Amino acid sequence: MSCANVIKKERTSVINPLVTCQPMGAMYAVSGIRRGLPLVHGSQGCSTFVRYSFSRHFREPSEIAVTSLHEDAAVFGGRKNLISGIGNLAIRFKPNLIGAISTCSSEIIGDDMEGFIKVAREEMKKRMGEKEAEKVKIVPISTPSFVETHFKGYDNAIKALVNNLACDPSESNEKVNIIPGMVNPGDIREIKNILNLMGAEGIILTDISDPFDSPLRPSKTETKPFYPKGGTTVEEIEDTSNSLGTISLCGYAGSGALSLEKKYDVPAAVGPIPIGIQNTDQFLRNLKKFTGLEIPDTILDERGLLIDSMADLVSRYLFGRKVAIFGDPAISSGIARFVCELGMTPSVVCTGVENPEFVEEMKKVAKESDEHVDVLIRSDLRDLETYLQENPVDLMIGHSDGRLFAKHLDIPLIRVGYPVYDRVGYHRVPIVGYNGGINLIDRITNTVFEKYYDKEHWKLQQ
Repeated sequence: MSCANVIKKERTSVINPLVTCQPMGAMYAVSGIRRGLPLVHGSQGCSTFVRYSFSRHFREPSEIAVTSLHEDAAVFGGRKNLISGIGNLAIRFKPNLIGAISTCSSEIIGDDMEGFIKVAREEMKKRMGEKEAEKVKIVPISTPSFVETHFKGYDNAIKALVNNLACDPSESNEKVNIIPGMVNPGDIREIKNILNLMGAEGIILTDISDPFDSPLRPSKTETKPFYPKGGTTVEEIEDTSNSLGTISLCGYAGSGALSLEKKYDVPAAVGPIPIGIQNTDQFLRNLKKFTGLEIPDTILDERGLLIDSMADLVSRYLFGRKVAIFGDPAISSGIARFVCELGMTPSVVCTGVENPEFVEEMKKVAKESDEHVDVLIRSDLRDLETYLQENPVDLMIGHSDGRLFAKHLDIPLIRVGYPVYDRVGYHRVPIVGYNGGINLIDRITNTVFEKYYDKEHWKLQQ
């Protein structure tokens, strides 16, 4: 029986990292709230890097505020910066929510963010009036940059939002909470499509689909609005305690779901991300369990189309090909299972975190594979590059940060996840659900055609 061979990085240095720090994940989550503003309590670089990264991937501007701590804050603290920053944002931009996100600097100097926010509220009441000040929700989000990764920061943000905003339960809203993880706008829209076909309503925690992929619609009455269209409303987050259940698509984003279950008895299901046949089947079973709704023929037809695509392509072009997968732990494990379903071999799967759920999922995937799977955890892309020099594969699946050594090793790279900045439009194309599976199998097969089937081969086929 095949098994997963778990390998940890031995170097202490990091070369070409697969992860960044916690605040980035929190900014991602808060950006999915309607009229929500991330306020980073740290230096200017803490927000500038993330804005740049978001803009490269989504091709959209992102509004992220920063308290701009300097050297004096290391001695005297950042109290003044945070209080004045919250007040200025509230008065100037009138947000529905401000997510106050800590960083390594504000955590190390020991700033009492919750205490500072209480003072900021009193200042806001004096400057804006009590009624207007109460309209602005302020949620402290602890994301110390010196531990964990941006995936943990995302999880901390979702948990902070539901813990601070969810109201005491009243009557059921007949909805399902969905925590998507750090997926793309196209993936969230596909999840919404599945909910719509099921006849179910969902609360997305949080919905970055429109905020990061907004329509540009000129208005006769106003200039471009400061806030993008869409996003999850504060009222929806307050209502999550009345939902039928919570489904977290990613194992690293389950704390919010478990918190709602513990505090308000909202049942939770954590993972797996619905990539491929088996994982999407499980997602639909969870939806059916929580809502009591039957799975309609329209969804079964989508499943049938994916299976038909597999029947058309797998045996002729994909079977037995070796694949290296890297990136987000949930997406990587989901794709690993999907390539097994396609008769391919996930020879190596690499991620930058040491995530127990990821390791357990990869052990299950390895049992479904015909060959052993090497699992690189808490690793970087230099580890993967070194591995592939000694253990060549046919394809790589991951984000754009692997493009240079993929070219050097002459291995075609199929781009998925975040970030993808050397191609356009990928954030709009889903890889989740049955439709996403069709998109992914087409992308994989076309890459195989381009790399391994030359013009002479096609002439012989005619």
